[in-house]
Amino acid sequence: MNQPLNKEERARLRRDQIITAARICFRNHGFHGAGMAEIAQMSALSVGQIYRYFTNKDAIIEEIVRRIVETKVNHMQFKKGDVQETAAMLSHRLLAGDPQEREIDHALMLEVAAEATRNPTVARILREADDRLFGQAMDMLTGLRPELNQEQLAVWVEFMAVMCEGTAFRRLNHQKANPSLLNTFYLSLFTTILPASEDP
Repeated sequence: MNQPLNKEERARLRRDQIITAARICFRNHGFHGAGMAEIAQMSALSVGQIYRYFTNKDAIIEEIVRRIVETKVNHMQFKKGDVQETAAMLSHRLLAGDPQEREIDHALMLEVAAEATRNPTVARILREADDRLFGQAMDMLTGLRPELNQEQLAVWVEFMAVMCEGTAFRRLNHQKANPSLLNTFYLSLFTTILPASEDP
């Protein structure tokens, strides 16, 4: 027999329910086009119930961004062989993880970036998300390449961030370059910038 959920578990499920609905509403209508009433209808809750878990729309956006960042952190793996995998994914414009979920994540982050130019709260959320991702990437790469100093590591992480985010943005357009040739080019570029470390 299933045990009844405690208060904390019920709250977590409600927050998940709201975030799932908000992702769909924001994806379809944007942050300004989707109101609390629509999110409430999509989540099968009342507006009042939503305000019990999130103080306003910005708080919902912040939680969505936090979860997207958490997913990205979980996909970060700097290890031997990842250069080849990264080159292949970039050349074919693939996103790590579930394709449908990552497409929604990418669309939502574009909305966040646009909203950040108008809304100081969202701008803060975006900065904090970038700081966390950058810091996590620095920490992971530091452990694998201790011979690189912090400035060298920061250059590599910034370069990869530009490559990954730029490629994700260009997924919106038809790919004009040959993926096979791109893969060869990326491999050459990556191994020049950060040669693969040898096994101990």
